Amino acid sequence: MSSPSSPLFRIGRSAARRPWWAIGAWLLAAVIVVAASATAGRELEDTFEAPGLDSQRAAELLTAAGADEAGLTARVVLTPHDASATFFDDPAARQALARVQEKVSGLEAVIATSDPAGALAAGQEAAVASGAVSPDGRVALITLQYPVLQELDSGDLAELKAAVASYQDRAGAGAAVQVEAGGDLFFSFEEAEAGTGEMMGLLAAVVVLLVAFGSLIAMGLPIGMALFGLVVGVSSLQLITYLVEIPSWAPVLATMVGLGVGIDYALFLVTRHREHLAAGMGVAESAGCAVATAGRAVVFAGGTVVVSILGLAAAGIPFVTAGGVAVAAVVMIMVAASVTLLPAFLGLAGHRINGFGIPRILRRRARRPAAPGAGRPRQFWQRWGTHVGRHAVAYLVGGTLLLLALAAPVLALRLGFPDEGTLPDSRTERRAYDLVAEGFGPGASGPLVIAVDLAGDPSVVEPLYEAVADDPGIASVAPPRIDADAGVALLRAVATTAPQDEETRATVERLRAAVFPAVLAGSGATAHVGGQTAGFIDLGDRVQERLPLFIASVVVLSFLLLVVVFRSVLVPLKAALLNLLSIGAAYGVLVMVFQWGWGRSLIGLEAPVPIVSFIPMFMFAIVFGLSMDYEVFLLSRVREHYLATGDNDASVVRGLAGTARVITSAALIMVSVFLGFVLGEDPSAKMLGLGLATAVAVDASIVRMVLVPATMKLLGRANWWLPSWLGRLLPAAAPAPGTAAAPTATAAAGTPVTAPAHDPAAAPQAPARSR
Repeated sequence: MSSPSSPLFRIGRSAARRPWWAIGAWLLAAVIVVAASATAGRELEDTFEAPGLDSQRAAELLTAAGADEAGLTARVVLTPHDASATFFDDPAARQALARVQEKVSGLEAVIATSDPAGALAAGQEAAVASGAVSPDGRVALITLQYPVLQELDSGDLAELKAAVASYQDRAGAGAAVQVEAGGDLFFSFEEAEAGTGEMMGLLAAVVVLLVAFGSLIAMGLPIGMALFGLVVGVSSLQLITYLVEIPSWAPVLATMVGLGVGIDYALFLVTRHREHLAAGMGVAESAGCAVATAGRAVVFAGGTVVVSILGLAAAGIPFVTAGGVAVAAVVMIMVAASVTLLPAFLGLAGHRINGFGIPRILRRRARRPAAPGAGRPRQFWQRWGTHVGRHAVAYLVGGTLLLLALAAPVLALRLGFPDEGTLPDSRTERRAYDLVAEGFGPGASGPLVIAVDLAGDPSVVEPLYEAVADDPGIASVAPPRIDADAGVALLRAVATTAPQDEETRATVERLRAAVFPAVLAGSGATAHVGGQTAGFIDLGDRVQERLPLFIASVVVLSFLLLVVVFRSVLVPLKAALLNLLSIGAAYGVLVMVFQWGWGRSLIGLEAPVPIVSFIPMFMFAIVFGLSMDYEVFLLSRVREHYLATGDNDASVVRGLAGTARVITSAALIMVSVFLGFVLGEDPSAKMLGLGLATAVAVDASIVRMVLVPATMKLLGRANWWLPSWLGRLLPAAAPAPGTAAAPTATAAAGTPVTAPAHDPAAAPQAPARSR
């Protein structure tokens, strides 16, 4: 039994007794963080570098040689509005092209541009040969060369967008040409529009909390705490960049996870606090008890999420690790807010926490029997648990087959990065991509940059150029450029297929494995394929290579952690296997929707896309932590009843009945928040939102409510088997997170009151006997 001397109890009670002190401290911290971020925070940047990759070696060669191609590029694409006109025969279109070219080439950060206007002045053949005008004359391409990423910021993109927008705004005023823009610069600095997805997810969470609590005030506390923690957490990311280079997409991911876990953690705490109040506890003591019990589970669950996400360092990809650091930072802030800020809100609300109730819900609850556990939801879950136990084999086989069927498409998983062709037509990048593909071929939007280390032998360049041009996957190769001083040559090749096509991957692999070795054998020279397209292919391969190791390490971690918590071998083994099934099912759904295109129109996806390379890793890390949360809440109650009664079957039913409603509500909130991000434009956000929502839904329904009770029924007393030698090696048994009964508290009249036994996070208070 936890005591009032428990650190978490003292923290919760103190915050509830002096709420304005705690709230003031958080407000001060928020002001400091937001102000420091606004004045001294660093720009979030996307650096897709990973040591050891062939594309990274190409970039290093180009940088060492001082080649412009080491930096970023942008494309300004023009086409005549008149469908019958071309740049070859329309003077107005050529004049407009010259004006646009002059304006964008004068932008401050631009260090070089292509010259379609000058090429047209030299004649039709010269224009087409330059690669800046399409063979049919309908499309002109101005390629802008920028410095390396570290020398740029979002202001450079804003300048380019403003220049292009000044011509786009004239489209309805008789302008001669349509002007669009895209390229690496947009990919690196364009931030996905935020707000709609978060708001929809937040509204859904409000509805779930209203139904769960039946009170506007009780509903508002978790929402308020989560939003407060989110402001502090996301604002802090620009300060964390002094330690780790946080990528620009990290705030979207951190917001998605932070909202979900923040509201979930607050749900558990507010639920426990209201139970204590109903039992007659004082407000401060009740808040302290909630933090000492459910709050301990929150600290455990949040710590598990943080540890699993930081395990992304095993990927060996710096920007993936940095994204994990961003998410972990926001989760830690949410945990801190849950055990300090939320009890202050609870103390401020006092007994008014049930105020502004929804009459219909309150009347329905008033008609329920007063006996503990006699409510309809609990009765339903008791009947469900009994039903599953009676047909355990059928449910185990059926549930497993269902998850295996959902997971089967993962065998076709293809990692990569969506290109601009997957964006909606409303985006200028998509329109520019389509114009380039129509005018120059599908591979023109993602050229392959081949860097050659000459090793003192420039004679290899010409045969290499011819061999690359003869490859069936290459549409064209620009004449080679040689930097004799640096000993580096550059070839820019255009593939016959789009950047995300599997055939493009095959072309890159063939160049590296067959074409380069055949030409360069015995010369000492080496060639490397770089550029954004090859870089994304390499990143996908690196993740696919490291993913099994990462998954294995996370599974082993979960197994060892649960062995210590529950002093059992089979329960952790079962949990690890079921986690793999639920995450595998989520991976399978991603393949079906995003790669195969099943139902893609329902989520506003323009075309099938490969799975973004780092998303499976992030999904596994996040879902592992969240599923551990639900696992501990459910199994702790089961084990508590088993230690008290020795009846495994009844313990499974009672444990399920005591936790199912809270787990279901928490999962609904998490799913709602994650699905909200599916409404955005960014395919990566859609992918992560749908994947996380699917994994949580599967875990909280099929796994927790079907497979777990079925397997525990079939295993019987073997669930709690622990070899005696292992029991001696494990640390002394302690109550699992959130399990200890609340300390006795003094009610208003001074009478000791014991907290009710019901606790969604309750767990055993004594170790299982070894058998």
